[in-house]
Amino acid sequence: MGQHLKKKIFKVFQWVLTVLTAAIILIPLYWIFISSVKPSTELFTNPIQWIPRHVTLKSYQTLIHTVGIFPQIKNTLIITGVTLILSTVICILASYAFERYPSKGLSMAYGLIVFSALIPGIVTARPLYDYLRSLKLVDTYPGLILLYTSSLIPFTILILRNYLGSIPIDIEEAAEIDGANHMQKLMFVTLPLMRPAVATVCIINFISCLNEFFIPLFFSQKIKVLTIGISTLPRANAYDVPWDLLSAMGCVILAPIIIFVMIFEENIMDGIMAGGVKA
Repeated sequence: MGQHLKKKIFKVFQWVLTVLTAAIILIPLYWIFISSVKPSTELFTNPIQWIPRHVTLKSYQTLIHTVGIFPQIKNTLIITGVTLILSTVICILASYAFERYPSKGLSMAYGLIVFSALIPGIVTARPLYDYLRSLKLVDTYPGLILLYTSSLIPFTILILRNYLGSIPIDIEEAAEIDGANHMQKLMFVTLPLMRPAVATVCIINFISCLNEFFIPLFFSQKIKVLTIGISTLPRANAYDVPWDLLSAMGCVILAPIIIFVMIFEENIMDGIMAGGVKA
């Protein structure tokens, strides 16, 4: 009876902890949402109105007609989509080479790539801007995609290489005995087992791309993304903060992140089940 009571108490504690964690995460999101559909005059009422008395879409209409959010969404999706594809393909091939074919030269290259993530972007901004301007890549899609991709490569290679090190090489050797070449081993043996790690870095990189502010601010003037759009929201004066528009823009940025995470979270679970390895 004592053991059964302990299990019940532990179960209740787990549920309480889960509910508290969910509340800490979801309440701010809910607050952002209701702030985006409230009139600006009702944002700071006391006591707090958790259920809006008057629902309005004026903030979203302002984003569409005044701010021009649709071009920003298009630019963000183009840059983010191409960046994810390029960074994932490059980093899978690089991590496979670093892990499966170790040498002094590759170890040095890997160390330099990881070390580059420690250099603040502001340090290399000026020379990098001059270099891109000489190539006529400033304020262009290829230039921004190149910068976004390069910023994701160190972290992605680090995660994928560490995960690849946990996959037994015996599986690849067995496939090689069966006649598989290097590309076939990577595509049909190793890559399916890496699906959990690939899905994880895709989620993190997608969020990083949507949150990136310095690169489009410094290297782009005409091509505006959502993070730059936040800084150009109309305001009555220099001291006015349009909280309703900020909340609406926050919802627009959060929506693709939530959808993307939900899609890839299922892929992570499928990858774990389908890619389970018994060493």
